[in-house]
Amino acid sequence: MSNIVWPKKPLSSLTSKIGDGIHGTPVYVETGGFPFVNGNNLKQGAIVIAEDTKRVDQEEFEKYFIKFDENTLFMSINGTLGSLAKYNGEQIILGKSAAYIKCKGINIDYLYYYLQLKKVQNQMWNIATGSTIKNLSLASIRGLEVPVPSGNTQTKIAQVLSVIDTKIELNNRINAELEAMAKTLYNYWFVQFDFPFDFAQGKPDANGKPYKTSGGKMVYDPILKREIPEGWGWKTIDKLVDVRDGTHDSPKPSPRGQYLITSKHLKESGIDFSDAYLISEEDFEAVNKRSKVDEGDFLLSMIGTIGLSQWVMKIETPFAIKNIGLFKTSQSPEWADYIFSSVTSDFGKFYLKQNQSTGTSQSYVTLGTLRSIPIVVPSNDVFQSFNEKVRPLHRAIYGNICENQKLTQLRDWLLPMLMNGQVTVKQ
Repeated sequence: MSNIVWPKKPLSSLTSKIGDGIHGTPVYVETGGFPFVNGNNLKQGAIVIAEDTKRVDQEEFEKYFIKFDENTLFMSINGTLGSLAKYNGEQIILGKSAAYIKCKGINIDYLYYYLQLKKVQNQMWNIATGSTIKNLSLASIRGLEVPVPSGNTQTKIAQVLSVIDTKIELNNRINAELEAMAKTLYNYWFVQFDFPFDFAQGKPDANGKPYKTSGGKMVYDPILKREIPEGWGWKTIDKLVDVRDGTHDSPKPSPRGQYLITSKHLKESGIDFSDAYLISEEDFEAVNKRSKVDEGDFLLSMIGTIGLSQWVMKIETPFAIKNIGLFKTSQSPEWADYIFSSVTSDFGKFYLKQNQSTGTSQSYVTLGTLRSIPIVVPSNDVFQSFNEKVRPLHRAIYGNICENQKLTQLRDWLLPMLMNGQVTVKQ
């Protein structure tokens, strides 16, 4: 089936204004205020306000205020190019590494998906200036040629893709709730030590009283420097499970072979293969002699953003690892859920942060640090009871991650075909 050729127009003719954020440096406040949004805050269609996002007071907000509405699309234009977000109504000021596009003669959702096409993203990269840090000029954005089908066709294309994105977002919200439940459960049991306990029977019980609050006997551990329930102990994690790391070499890209995954490819949405490269089968086998990933293991980023985790419950795409911690929980499945909860808990993250090293450009943790993570070892009854409660949560989270990866592949497969008319949407 031949492609439908839609008329093209420059983006400037389809918008009321295309501009960027402030080029000066505002005065920041420590708490409260209005978020100062840059390109790195634009992720997967949304403006993400992180804990470290800078903020400004009312005076600075009014000084740099730009009015946005529901037809405003933001795009990163400096460093990372082409990340997009729709305006969500929150009062913000915009930094110079983000542009705003006020749609007038084009459906904003249609444009949002069109700008995600690989050929368009590549085009933006190619016309950007700068040798080390790329910058996309407003003039080049205004000059982008955009195919313009009828308004009804734009709406139908956007609706098909939006249905998939809505399901992905629903799964993300479910996972956020499930992760919060698992984290709360771990903190309640192994930080506050208030697991439900039947003192008459001397064992955990769903209808029991909170252990520590109800007077359960505690003993001080001089190594952990805190009290733990009587009869409990602790071990470094390497005494419970084999802990390794990925290759220290840098295998060269190969036109054929298997993927090499590094810390930057571990995302909340799963392992991101989209910008990973292939290495030869020979290099793949060499890496796997040291650090083969098996189903049931979990991974932890060791450099850059430290502590991002990914449980590999099923391997559909083989890969090797570099700069990633490998916890061989496949060899000790009875410990898998508890160790994963411990390492990814607030305590585990704090331990990694306190023991990280600073390199020339990025922070990192060593294999020795990973192996030395202290793990509280509870009584067997508490251990088994916790696993029974947290394991279904972990499995549900992983299932949603896998479903989202398949939905993302479907969306990315449909996107170019819908945009060039190979596939049409009927009423």
